[in-house]
Amino acid sequence: MTRPRSGRGFARLVRLPPFAWLSVFFLVPFAITLKISLSEPATAIPPYLPVLDWRAGLEGWSSFLEALDFDNYATLYADPLYRDAALGSLTYAAVASLILVALGIPLAYALARSPARWQPLLVALVVVPFWTSFLIRIYAWIAILKPEGLLNLVLLRLGLIAEPLTILNTDAAILIGLVYAYLPFMVLPLYAVMNRLDPTLREAAADLGASPTRVFWSVTLPLSLPGILAGAGLCFIPMVGEFVIPDLLGGSETLMLGRVLWTEFFSNRDWPLASAVAVLILGIVIGPVVLFRDSLRAGKTEDGRP
Repeated sequence: MTRPRSGRGFARLVRLPPFAWLSVFFLVPFAITLKISLSEPATAIPPYLPVLDWRAGLEGWSSFLEALDFDNYATLYADPLYRDAALGSLTYAAVASLILVALGIPLAYALARSPARWQPLLVALVVVPFWTSFLIRIYAWIAILKPEGLLNLVLLRLGLIAEPLTILNTDAAILIGLVYAYLPFMVLPLYAVMNRLDPTLREAAADLGASPTRVFWSVTLPLSLPGILAGAGLCFIPMVGEFVIPDLLGGSETLMLGRVLWTEFFSNRDWPLASAVAVLILGIVIGPVVLFRDSLRAGKTEDGRP
């Protein structure tokens, strides 16, 4: 049956606002960032060259395009500082994502298998941290992890340690902060997938003699893979460019792209190089974004929807 023209027109109209939003708040800023990354730093306002002279017409456009180059990207490739920062960001994000998967699967499974009347309350408890400022929550971890903080105080009182542990300004502190901050982003998508699984599949496996553990590993976990990928993608992508957590909980030697970008932009006033770092971060997270999109499509297919 052919859809009426009015229906097709309405469908296009409905899709227009999201495309307009993405164009204004993503494509245009990205184009500006990309252009600045191809420029050179300058002691001027704005602090980069070239700047397009609209009044010069075609000659101005020609001079503008000829002045653009890839020197900043060559610097990123040649300087080991930026390679180490990229590797550090990927390492922290990957390790934290693995920890989040290990913690998120049992938490989401417990939520999905809990009585229906308790699930809204339990989900609300997962969301409660979002009610407090992200910055305040990270500062709270400073008070917990510092040598005279709450964690060391409790361990000393219990007799588990003889002297305060050095946790703050270490890799462990960064991982603790990342896992704490992004755990809801792992649990909620995974819970949504597990909660929609057909319970008759588990019952059929149990009827065939499978133990609860075997049912989980053979039925529940494979069917929850789209949720695992979605949650891992939602966590990994922003963690690659994280700045606040490594800056507050990590030491001065911590190398992550977010801190490098901030340093280049605000301390060194090198906007072109900072923009190149931003484009590099975007290039790094494209892969997880594609995986996240594919996992959503796979989840829809398993639900019987096109």
